Amino acid sequence: MGRYLGAFPFASQAPSILTIEAMLKVVVIMTERYGRVLKGGKTDRNKLMFRSLAVFDRRMSSMHEKPAQAVLDSLHDEKPVKDDEIAVGSPIQTHPLGFPIDASRNDEDEDEDDDELALAALDSLDAIEVFKHDQRSDTKIHHAQIPVDNFRRLLMLLLVIAPLDAQESLSKHAERLTDSRLEGLRRVADSILWSFTPEENAGIFYHSFNTIIPASLPYMFDGLNPLFEHFLFSKNLDLTKHRKKASSSNTVSSSPPVSPQSPKASAIPQSPGLPPDPLVPREGEILDLNVLSQLAFFLKGSSVFRRLRPLYLGSDAGFSMGSIEQKVFNWRAPSILLVSASRLAPEPAGARERAFADSMPPKRFSDSDEGNASDNKVIYGAYLDSPWKHTHKEAGGGNGCLLFQLAPVHEVFRPSSLNTDYFTFTKYGISFGNPPPRAKPAFGLPSHAMLGAVSLTLDESLEFGVFNHDHAGGGSFYPSQTRRSDWQDRFEIHSLEIWGCGGDEEAEKQRKAWEFEEREAAARKGMKRGKDIESDRALLEMAGLVGNHNASGGSMG
Repeated sequence: MGRYLGAFPFASQAPSILTIEAMLKVVVIMTERYGRVLKGGKTDRNKLMFRSLAVFDRRMSSMHEKPAQAVLDSLHDEKPVKDDEIAVGSPIQTHPLGFPIDASRNDEDEDEDDDELALAALDSLDAIEVFKHDQRSDTKIHHAQIPVDNFRRLLMLLLVIAPLDAQESLSKHAERLTDSRLEGLRRVADSILWSFTPEENAGIFYHSFNTIIPASLPYMFDGLNPLFEHFLFSKNLDLTKHRKKASSSNTVSSSPPVSPQSPKASAIPQSPGLPPDPLVPREGEILDLNVLSQLAFFLKGSSVFRRLRPLYLGSDAGFSMGSIEQKVFNWRAPSILLVSASRLAPEPAGARERAFADSMPPKRFSDSDEGNASDNKVIYGAYLDSPWKHTHKEAGGGNGCLLFQLAPVHEVFRPSSLNTDYFTFTKYGISFGNPPPRAKPAFGLPSHAMLGAVSLTLDESLEFGVFNHDHAGGGSFYPSQTRRSDWQDRFEIHSLEIWGCGGDEEAEKQRKAWEFEEREAAARKGMKRGKDIESDRALLEMAGLVGNHNASGGSMG
């Protein structure tokens, strides 16, 4: 990858030798210091990333169709061309022969590739004439693909370095790679990889790469920024230290210099003696470090790393709407809901499943893709950009809400402006993307839940749920951009977690809100009971409500 980026902007000269100049180009691109060259920003950077990872194959790849299985089999059986098989009169080759697929051609019958990236870069370097005479200028990016195994390794690396800081040692994150985490790391990487549908292709093509990353993985490559920052600055340089005053700087300059190898120079710049805050206060049954990095791929790392707090964990607080109301409603900041479940069988297995099926409209769609998983488990979630509340008449949430699937396929469903029914919390359950339930069902019609086109619904017992995806759209969330199909997952909930996005300030506000509610509850309890018990009892006896009611009164006559 680095040897391709080092040849920028002359792609035909890749792979290049990583000289100091070439390495400087790599660092500039990886650390996003390319504003004056790449006018398209991250779009152009993603195109460069794809080209640096991809291999060109004109016979297997096509812009409009996927390779047939016969083509894949023929490539495995293909043999190199021998010298004695060259036809008489054919031009003499001055380079080593290889597979016929690697032979260069001019592709004169194809249209020229409108390569905005190279045009912009070369134009900024006053080298546009070189681009016009480049022999490989007509090579299309749609003829390239990223090998699946290579992309899986890259995904695992990106998941590990997602929380990396510019001055943080990578070895600290490597120490967390236990056997159990490596297994979870592969599982998360496979979920992300499956969103590119590699099971139908020999690799990942640019169309799916360019479609999925902006929609579902916009911050996936952000971890490369601090990783390559290590090439720019010395480890002994403290970027977080504020500039000292002139008087103190004079005092420091008068002290003897310290060698770079001395313990004082290599001391940790941040709060000596205090370890850094953990990435998450505690891990849940669903949210661990791997899933945390997966969330950072589309929620921005600065919003999740060291910023999540467990508000509600079903395994600790119990599965009830009252527990959620008690623990979550006072959180005055965004939050994330995660639900882990297993798909239900087509036919209800018991009375509770049958009751849940009766409360839902008839199932018209099949289950979603199983991906690499064979255990029939799914993980869905939602990001709520506003505080939780009861929604009796109108839905809550704003246009920053998100629906997403984490396993077995990774995908994010963005909010739509056509409908604003993002979130509801009623006695019937919790839903994202459903309209508020009617107070009374229509006369003569059975009472069924109203499912949105793309929606997540949890019943009032928090025992069952359903994720509905209608590709026709029209709901509060846009449908999938890659899976052009309809599906509906009905599932039994195993774990349910709600995490608050915020820091100490939001936690302090929640604590004060709890204290206020406790004082109000105590005050109401005192008003009902009364402070002077004897006086209250005397009043009740005068009213004849308490005391000896069987005693006969005296004669009036």
